[in-house]
Amino acid sequence: MEHDTTLGRSDLKVPRLGVGAMTWGDAKGLARFHPAKTAYGGAHGFEEEKQAFELSIEAGANLFDTAAMYSGGASERRLGELAREKKHVLIASKFPGGFSFRAEGFPKELDASLARLGRETIDLYQHHFPVRGVSIPKLMDQLADAVEAGKVKAVGVSNYSAEQMREAHTVLAKRGIPLASNQVEYSLLHRQPEVNGVLDVCRELGITLIAYSPLAGGRLTGKYSAQHRAGGLFRRILPQYSRRALDAIQPVTKLLREIGARYSKTPSQVALRWLIENPIVLPIPGAKNGRQATENAESLKFSLTAEEVEALNQATLAWRN
Repeated sequence: MEHDTTLGRSDLKVPRLGVGAMTWGDAKGLARFHPAKTAYGGAHGFEEEKQAFELSIEAGANLFDTAAMYSGGASERRLGELAREKKHVLIASKFPGGFSFRAEGFPKELDASLARLGRETIDLYQHHFPVRGVSIPKLMDQLADAVEAGKVKAVGVSNYSAEQMREAHTVLAKRGIPLASNQVEYSLLHRQPEVNGVLDVCRELGITLIAYSPLAGGRLTGKYSAQHRAGGLFRRILPQYSRRALDAIQPVTKLLREIGARYSKTPSQVALRWLIENPIVLPIPGAKNGRQATENAESLKFSLTAEEVEALNQATLAWRN
């Protein structure tokens, strides 16, 4: 089983695999129509999420990623509810809860997240996405204040470019606080972090890259092909789920199957393992039920050879640019 590591240069001990809780909770009103809900087919309900939660912890994947924005706050509430009596659960959340956000609103956002989670501290608090007009230095100073106040343990960002990461890192460093992580999309079918400088800056500054959509929205599971299209209204209309796009990934899923057969593992587990083989990457696949949680956690139980990693690199060069 994979040993824990630290998140970037922070003191936070994290597993090599986390869990994305984006679709968890009972969304109300307009939150029910969030693209994630429509794309991934909504939540599976309390019992299934509880099972996903407990089986993930049992397997050593005890980091759960949520956000104020997910399901209109319902994801944070569900996670808080499930984690109430659990001491060894790490919660990563993100702010803001809406698009009309000003840096001055940060303390209110943090307190609202803490209230929904039913906690006094958030293990990893991340700025969800940079927006024009919201000062990164001002935000990082407020995050540093939150760390000093004991409300946040580690500071992260999400969807930041290489340049924005440097800016955030510099401001935090002046306060003696590391920028622990940057959460961006990264998978065999989305390799931009390797070419846009993000992975390089992570390596240089000792920052963990938290990889969301590590299974490329299910396209790396081997479930989809031109004959078996994805369900969910939103996914049906996205170009990456078109017949042509699904045809293009068949050689990749074939290779994932071949490698997986050597270890009695599925294409998903091999795709997750490819990310885990990079010591500075921490994938957070979603899990809506116990079956998915158990399947994801199997990726912690084997290793790929350097040749297998390279074969997957070569097979997915088209998705680097």
